Amino acid sequence: MELSEQNVKKQRPVHLDLHKIRFPATAIASILHRISGVIMLFAIGILLWLLNSSLTSAEGFASVQSLFDNLLMKFILWGILTALGYHLFGGIRHLIMDTGRWEELTSGIASAKALFVIALVFSVVVGIWIW
Repeated sequence: MELSEQNVKKQRPVHLDLHKIRFPATAIASILHRISGVIMLFAIGILLWLLNSSLTSAEGFASVQSLFDNLLMKFILWGILTALGYHLFGGIRHLIMDTGRWEELTSGIASAKALFVIALVFSVVVGIWIW
């Protein structure tokens, strides 16, 4: 039985309500891994600017050092380090999966949930260290 083009179009959803779709833990882990990579891409610019400013002169170093007394700068640094940690731990998870482990559904979900817990603990530790 051959499906006509019109029948296929009728079966497609017209409107996807993304609030009702429940992503599995593995999908959330993958999406967050990509988002953390994009955050790190922009963070490189901030970190290079801070490094350049701190190395130009003693006054530049003092001005960068005084920036870290600002609450907003501490929050930005915390966000950068949290993204770096999540991306690192997620990358390790992907490398392990590349070896053929944790590819089954149950172990994949368990490793994604473990990634969330490890990243959360890392984020809290980094937050305590920064503040």
